[in-house]
Amino acid sequence: MKPTIIVSTYPDKKSVIKISNELVKAKIVACVNISKISSVYAWQGKIKNSSEYLALFKTTHKNKKILKEKIQSSHPYDIPEIAEINVQSINKPYLEWLKDST
Repeated sequence: MKPTIIVSTYPDKKSVIKISNELVKAKIVACVNISKISSVYAWQGKIKNSSEYLALFKTTHKNKKILKEKIQSSHPYDIPEIAEINVQSINKPYLEWLKDST
């Protein structure tokens, strides 16, 4: 079983907490790390500086497709970031916890 991390950003804490709780409850993810960040990006011809929430969704390879679909369908942004990080190495006890939690 391979672990996978999906990265996305959200405009506010309420929206990221809502989807995170739903995904953990449904055992689609084992954990979501959430951090407040500052982002600089181009949007609609302008440079934007805004606060966002970075979410690291931790799951298994078998759940990554449904996770991406859930993020896409529930995300408040018109074009959400849904980036996959393939984990090459992870400690065995954490991997076992991840497997048992999803």
